[in-house]
Amino acid sequence: MVTSYVHDRPVRGIAGNLSDTGISLSALSLLAPPPGLVVGLEIELPGVEDSIWASGQICYRKDDHLASGLGVRFLAMARSQARVVRDFCIELRRKNLGTILARIRA
Repeated sequence: MVTSYVHDRPVRGIAGNLSDTGISLSALSLLAPPPGLVVGLEIELPGVEDSIWASGQICYRKDDHLASGLGVRFLAMARSQARVVRDFCIELRRKNLGTILARIRA
């Protein structure tokens, strides 16, 4: 789950993909911020106790009837939290690769 803060108002969204440079998410179309806007982000990662706080710029927005797909590039994040995001992404890739290799070997 991701909360973006648009003009100090919280907008909840669902994370799709995460990398060490940005995140894709879906949010209600009526509340989704426009491209170019800089927003605050609170990111909840599974298995990570504390939320990740960052600022990011909306780089992409594709609207649907109910939801908007958003691409957000990270602009600023504490080093310790950037390390947590990087390690989370690396571990997730390892798990996915292990699953793929197990299927190939079976």
